[in-house]
Amino acid sequence: MANTQNILTQMRKTPKNIHFNDLCKVCDFYFGKARQSGSSHKVYKTPWQGDPRVNIQTSKGKAKSYQVKQVLQAIERLEVENG
Repeated sequence: MANTQNILTQMRKTPKNIHFNDLCKVCDFYFGKARQSGSSHKVYKTPWQGDPRVNIQTSKGKAKSYQVKQVLQAIERLEVENG
């Protein structure tokens, strides 16, 4: 089982080849438990105004690359705002 930092490094290198469960693990670490789950989608709440959520979904066990990039942007924003 890969740890969060290893998954994050892999996400930055190749966002097209990330397992959905690994992306969920990273989102759980940074954003807390998903607000919605139980379908192919998981929705995570973010602490800022505007569009305060991260929405991810599985595609045959893999995460969609554009959603991986969105998660990376949200993590970057979170780290900038929190120092």
